[in-house]
Amino acid sequence: MSAVPPVALVVVLAALVLAALLAVALRGRRKGWDAVDDGGPSELLPAAPPRARQPGAPPPPRSVLERLAEGLTRTRGQVVERLDALFGARKVVDEELWRQLEELLITSDVGVRATHRLLDTMRARAEKEELKDPGRLRTILRSEVQKALSSRARKLPDPTGDGPLVIMVVGVNGAGKTTTIGKLAARHVRAGRKVLVAAGDTFRAAAIEQVVVWAKRAGAEIVRGEPGSDPASVAHDAVTAAVSRGADVVICDTAGRLHTKSDLMAELVKVKRVLGRVLPGAPHAILLVLDSTNGQNAIAQAREFDAAVGVTGIALTKLDGTARGGVIIGIADELEIPVMLIGIGEGMDDLRDFEPEDFVAALFDGGVQALGRGSNSAAEAARDVERGIRADDPDESVAGQG
Repeated sequence: MSAVPPVALVVVLAALVLAALLAVALRGRRKGWDAVDDGGPSELLPAAPPRARQPGAPPPPRSVLERLAEGLTRTRGQVVERLDALFGARKVVDEELWRQLEELLITSDVGVRATHRLLDTMRARAEKEELKDPGRLRTILRSEVQKALSSRARKLPDPTGDGPLVIMVVGVNGAGKTTTIGKLAARHVRAGRKVLVAAGDTFRAAAIEQVVVWAKRAGAEIVRGEPGSDPASVAHDAVTAAVSRGADVVICDTAGRLHTKSDLMAELVKVKRVLGRVLPGAPHAILLVLDSTNGQNAIAQAREFDAAVGVTGIALTKLDGTARGGVIIGIADELEIPVMLIGIGEGMDDLRDFEPEDFVAALFDGGVQALGRGSNSAAEAARDVERGIRADDPDESVAGQG
C-alpha cells in the first residue's frame, strides 16, 4: 500500500475545514431568517392565531340588514321555508299547487283578501309566461309582495320650522306605544331637535311613569298630568308649552284601553280636536302602534282607530320575536295606511323606518341580509341607574300648573 503524498493530505484537510465552516455559517443564517418578523405568515413558521376579543369589549356592530334578517327568522320559518318546501315538492304548476299555496299564505297571517289578490296576479303572470317550473313562482311572489309593500311606503314628516311638529300616538295597551314614543323622541333628539313629550295616558299612573322614564332616556322634555286628569288638557298644555319654549317636535301619548271601548275612541277624538284648536293643522301625524304578534287582529284594530281619528301611519312593533310578520302584507293590501316604522326591540336604537326592499330581502333571502333583535326593557332599565333616571323626579312640567 503506497503512502499518501503530503500535498494531497493537506488538500483533503483544507477541504474538510472549509466544509465545516460553511455549514456553521449557513446554520446561523437560517436562524436569522426564522427570527425575521415580516408582519405576515411565514413558510417556515406557522401563522399566528387571530387575536381574540378582549373580555368585556363590545362586539363589532351589525348592520341594520343583518339585524333584520335575524329578527325575521320566525316569520321566515312560518312563511318562506314552507313555501320553499311546497315548491320543491311539486313538479308541475297545477290547481293542487295553487290550493296549497292559498292555504299556506292565509295560515301565515297574510290575510284572505291579500292572499287572493296575490294569487290572482301570480296566476296571470304564470299564464302569460306559460310557466311550468313551480320554483319560478317563488320569484314572482317575492316581486308581488315587494310591489304591494312599496305602494304603501311613506315616511313620518319632519318639522318644517314653522312651529312644532305635533305627532299624536294611539294604540291599545301592550302594543309597544310607550317604547315607540321614547324611541321616536330619541331619534329627533339625535337629529338636534328640541322634543317635548306629553304623558297623556292619565287613566293609568303606571303609564305616566313609564312615558316619563322613556322621555328622560331620550333627552326630551315632559309635560305630565295627574292620574285621572283630562288627557285633552295635557295635550293642550304640552302644545302651548312647546310653542312658548320653541320646541321642534311634540309627541302626545294617549290612553290605550281596548279599541272596542267607545268612550276611549270619543276621548281620542277630543284630544285630536283640542290639538287642532291650540295649533291649527295639528296633529300633523297620527301614528297607530300595532303589535305584529296579534296577526289579523291588528288589522281590525287599525280599522277602528282609523275610523275614529284618521290614522296617517302605522308603527309595527315586536317584529323581532314573532312568526306572524306576514301580517304586514295584509296591512299594506287591506288598509290605505302606510307602515312607516317597525320595532325590533326595546332599545333606543330599535325603531327603524320601514324600507320595503330591505324587509323583503330579509324575509325571502335571509342570511347576509337582515333586521335583527334589539335590546330589551330589562337592559334599558339597568342603564337607567347609570343615567340617574327616575320617574318621580320633580323636574318635569305638570299640566295645569303653569
